[in-house]
Amino acid sequence: MKLTYQKARVILESAEQVCSAVVVSEAVKRVASEISAKLSKKQPLVLSVMGGSVVFTGHLLPLLDFPMDFDYIHVSRYDDNTKGGEIDWKVAPRENVKGRTVLVLDDILDEGQTLAAIRDRILGAGAKSFFSAVLANKDTGKPKPIQADFVGVIVPNRYVFGYGMDVYGAWRNLPAIYALK
Repeated sequence: MKLTYQKARVILESAEQVCSAVVVSEAVKRVASEISAKLSKKQPLVLSVMGGSVVFTGHLLPLLDFPMDFDYIHVSRYDDNTKGGEIDWKVAPRENVKGRTVLVLDDILDEGQTLAAIRDRILGAGAKSFFSAVLANKDTGKPKPIQADFVGVIVPNRYVFGYGMDVYGAWRNLPAIYALK
């Protein structure tokens, strides 16, 4: 479902802000520091998961003060929906993961199915080691098949959007994180 301008405005006006722009920005700086402490001497291959992690990636990479290689993958369970479906590989990891330390950047760790599938695919393609960083970890209260190595913020078990995460294709451009009511 694509939103009209009016419907997108109504969604934002009725949503609850769960992480301010300041909180998100500070979280990204902290994650950059944690990644640098752990991976700075490994010259990792950094893979950004399109399209949700584009904002997180764009703010995080300039804070990493070490050599790295960069590429992207595109996998989704949501597309423009608010409920996850089957994993859809639009752009799979390339051969450049073989023998490498790989850091995957994603927008949110929800149920963990997508990130677990990414990990399995990358390790199956011969990566030496796998690390993941997510902007947000959703507190679902349920076990997940994977935990991120680096987490920016914890968000409630609600549908969240902003800072790269969308709602029906809109509002990726917000500097804060909001939850649907």
